[in-house]
Amino acid sequence: MRVVEIYRNGVLAGRLTEENRKHYVFRYDDNYFNDSNKPPISLTLPKNQQEYSSKFLFPFFFNMLSEGVNRKLQSTQLRIDEEDHFGLLAATAQHDTIGAVTVRAMDNG
Repeated sequence: MRVVEIYRNGVLAGRLTEENRKHYVFRYDDNYFNDSNKPPISLTLPKNQQEYSSKFLFPFFFNMLSEGVNRKLQSTQLRIDEEDHFGLLAATAQHDTIGAVTVRAMDNG
């Protein structure tokens, strides 16, 4: 199991967990979820429920990944399997993302 924290404009919004490569859970942080002034992190993950489950990496997070040659270069340089979407997300979406959402790996030890 791997877990990353999801931030929106530097504020902890929730946690994304990879139970295994066929089960993912996104859960809004209690404080973020209960603050009506905080928007959802995406239209596909509205704040009308606190936890979402999926058999694949949620499209919102998958779309934060590089494609093509850039993904191949990242995969090679970081020594992460090109098909390890969660690993690549954790390693590459910490800074300079296109939107307001960033990802920070958690110390699972």
